[in-house]
Amino acid sequence: MQTTKRVLGVIGGSGVYKAEALQDAEDLHTKTPWGAPSDVLKRGVMNGVEVVFLSRHGPGHRIPPSDVNYRANIDALKRVGVTDVISLSACGSFREDLSPGTFVLVDQFIDRTNGRESSFFGPGFVAHVSMAHPVCPALQEAAASVCGELKIPHTLGGTYIAINGPQFSSLAESRLYQSWGCDVIGMTNMPEAKLAREAELPYASVAMVTDYDCWREHEGPVEVAKVLEVMKSNSGNAARLIPALAGRLGPVRTPSPLGVETMLDFAVITSPEARDPAMAARLDAVAGRFLSR
Repeated sequence: MQTTKRVLGVIGGSGVYKAEALQDAEDLHTKTPWGAPSDVLKRGVMNGVEVVFLSRHGPGHRIPPSDVNYRANIDALKRVGVTDVISLSACGSFREDLSPGTFVLVDQFIDRTNGRESSFFGPGFVAHVSMAHPVCPALQEAAASVCGELKIPHTLGGTYIAINGPQFSSLAESRLYQSWGCDVIGMTNMPEAKLAREAELPYASVAMVTDYDCWREHEGPVEVAKVLEVMKSNSGNAARLIPALAGRLGPVRTPSPLGVETMLDFAVITSPEARDPAMAARLDAVAGRFLSR
C-alpha cells in the first residue's frame, strides 16, 4: 500500500482559536482564487507530525457562520500541502445522553444551509462527488480512540444537521430535527465537508456539545453565556486531543479507506475539450492531481 507524508490540517471552531501545542510555528499568508481564508494559517509540528492550523471564525471570533469563506479555507489548506483535515466545532445536542462536554465523532450530515458557496465546480467544469460517506473512518476512529485514552466523554458516530444561523433554532425546528433522527446541530460543517471531499481531502468532524438546543423546555432556551461556560471546558479538552491525535496518526499516512484521494477520477463529467480554461485555472490546488494526469 502506498504511503506518503502526513500533513494534518486542523480547523478550529468556536472556542478553539489557536493551537498552543504547535512547535516551531510559522505564519503562512496564503492567497487563493476564492479570496482570503478566515485567518493566517499556522504551520508547525505536534508529536512529530506537521500540522497546519486555521481558525474558522478568525481572531476574536469575528466571522459568523454564513460569512466564513469555506472555499478559500479548504483551498488554502490544500494549497499548503495538507493531506487530512480534522474539524473542531461547537454543537447542540438532541439526545439526553449527549450531554454538554461530550465530543461527538459524527459520520453523517444533513445540510439545511442556503446561500453559501458549496462547490468549487460550476458552469464550464462540472463534477459530482459522492457524499454517501462524508467522513473518513480512519480519522474518525483514531479521534474516538484518543478521546477514550484521554477520558474525554465521547461517542463514535452521529448525524449532524447544519443550519445557517446565526440564530439558534425555534422550538418547532428543534423538535423537527430531533424527529428526523439528528443527534447534534451546528452551523459550520456544511459546506466545509463537501468542499473537503471535492478537494480530495479526507475529513473528520469533532462536534463538541455545548447545550441541548431548545427541545428540553424545562431547561430554557440556548444562551450564549451558558454556551461559553461549557465551551471553555471543551476547548481545554480539544487542546489535549489534537496533539495526541497527531501522534496517533503519525507522520506517515496510507490512503483513506474511502479512496478520497482519487475521488475526482469518478466525479468530473465535463469532457476535457469542453472545460472552461478560466475555471480550470481556479482549480489548480483543489483539483491539481486530477488536472495533471
